Amino acid sequence: QVQLVESGGGSVQTGGSLTLSCVASDAIYNYAAGWFRQLPGKEREFVASISRYTGGSTLYADSVKGRFIVSRDNTLNSVYLQMDNLKPEDTAVYYCNAERPGLNYWGQGTQVTVSS
Repeated sequence: QVQLVESGGGSVQTGGSLTLSCVASDAIYNYAAGWFRQLPGKEREFVASISRYTGGSTLYADSVKGRFIVSRDNTLNSVYLQMDNLKPEDTAVYYCNAERPGLNYWGQGTQVTVSS
C-alpha cells in the first residue's frame, strides 16, 4: 500500500502561482503519476500526468496547457504540479494519483482557491 500526501495548496488571486507537492510513502519510480481535481458535486477531472521516469512524457488537460507543469523526482518519491497564471475556474481540491496495472493510489487532496 502506497500512501500519497499532497501539500502546497492555498488561496491566491487571479494570475498568481502555486506549486503542489505529492510525497509517496514508498518508491513510485515504476508508477505513472498525475494530478486530478474536483469541485463539490462534480466528477473528478484529469489535470496532468507524467510517465514513470523522471523527466518522462507528460499530458495535460486543454484547460491547463501552457499554465501548469507536472514533474517528478523519483529519488524523492515525489510528484509536483507547478501552476502559473491561475484562474478562478482552477479552484478545486487537487488530488495526486499514482498508478500501474492493477494498482491505483490517491492522496487525500489539497484545496486550491483562486479569487478574482
